[in-house]
Amino acid sequence: MAKCEICGKSAHSGMSVSHSHIRNKRQWKPNLQTVRVVVDGTPKKVTACTRCLRSGKVQRAN
Repeated sequence: MAKCEICGKSAHSGMSVSHSHIRNKRQWKPNLQTVRVVVDGTPKKVTACTRCLRSGKVQRAN
């Protein structure tokens, strides 16, 4: 299962409940992006969620 390499966020499961209370399994998936990141001074490809990208937890490589 894919997950954010910075915060560890991954998919969560639950039930989709209709008006008539018919339940179906569903998943909530994080918005994951593959980005080039500076790790120990060298660029590296990392899977990160958009929350980590937006909050500045990741230093993007140019």
